[in-house]
Amino acid sequence: MDFHIEYEREKDGRWLAEVPEIPGVLVYGTTSDEAMAKAEALALRVLAERIECGENRPMAIRIGFVTT
Repeated sequence: MDFHIEYEREKDGRWLAEVPEIPGVLVYGTTSDEAMAKAEALALRVLAERIECGENRPMAIRIGFVTT
């Protein structure tokens, strides 16, 4: 399964990053790298929780970065 991290800079200077394929994976960071790292970590936590609870089967994943 492929996931994409989309990120952009807000007017107030913060960076927003999200994984559109996983609802709720939306984070802020002070830099683009920080926001992307937080989004990737949260996405992996959500997927791990879903697998542990039996909602998803284990799967091969690939995460890419997309600037908006």
